[in-house]
Amino acid sequence: MDLTLVCRGKTARPVPAGASVLLGDIRDATWARGALGSARFDVVVDWVGFTPAQVALDIELFRARVRQYVFISSASVYDPSRSLTLPITESSPIGNPYWPYARDKIACENLLFEAFQRDGFPVTVVRPSHTYDLGLLPVRGGWTAVDRMRHGLPVIVAGDGASLWTLTHHEDFARGLVGLFGLDAAIGQTVHITSDEALTWNEIYERVADAAGARLRAVHVPNEVIASFDREWGESLIGDKAVSKVFDNSKIKSFVPGYRAEIGYARGAAMQVTWYDQDRSRRVVDPGVDESMNRLLATL
Repeated sequence: MDLTLVCRGKTARPVPAGASVLLGDIRDATWARGALGSARFDVVVDWVGFTPAQVALDIELFRARVRQYVFISSASVYDPSRSLTLPITESSPIGNPYWPYARDKIACENLLFEAFQRDGFPVTVVRPSHTYDLGLLPVRGGWTAVDRMRHGLPVIVAGDGASLWTLTHHEDFARGLVGLFGLDAAIGQTVHITSDEALTWNEIYERVADAAGARLRAVHVPNEVIASFDREWGESLIGDKAVSKVFDNSKIKSFVPGYRAEIGYARGAAMQVTWYDQDRSRRVVDPGVDESMNRLLATL
């Protein structure tokens, strides 16, 4: 597999060995046309398409140079204001009145499927849920929350912590994604790629605390109170994380026989904490996050 990575060079994550790199901003149309030249690709994956304008540029750039265009959307597109039947399927109701991020993803999907219907643009839409790597802890505040746990300080868990959530390790996600590459049957389709493990938020925080060798002191705060204190956090809760999210992965399993997410979050949390503990420079406590948590806790 020949991999070309288009990026701005601002990530701390390493470039895969053997990959070719085009260093620049894909959203700069003039730069992108010049950098791509006459190159053609079997598959293009857009991980950073967040608005319809960005996707419209993608359609222009790649319509004549790609066999399959994979758009990384989001499971937040499902309507949290409606009673979702679990597990959620790709045909479950869409719409999100609470979170602009999700509404923009929906608009991107609509634009791509219009291009598919009109011009045969070869799109496959992938809807991941919460996908993590070694550095991306799912608890609010990231490492700051883990540091608080280790020092016996309370951490905020939104709501009653009882809603179900799906965490997918990036290596599991990758196995499903790569299995879609070049698959004609996946063109014009929307596909989940998630784990089948569903945990409550209480269980997620407990697994992080266990991995850190700490005792969890959880303080449950209503989502509406959090939203009044921190609008961005509140939108992501009420528009996504406050609602139970369990996904039907039948379609990805039919497209990619043998696909199964193998890394449960007890193992994933242990891998994450071990990674942080291996290098002191990774264990950065954000004083702003710490202070924000303390201020919110003081209002209760």
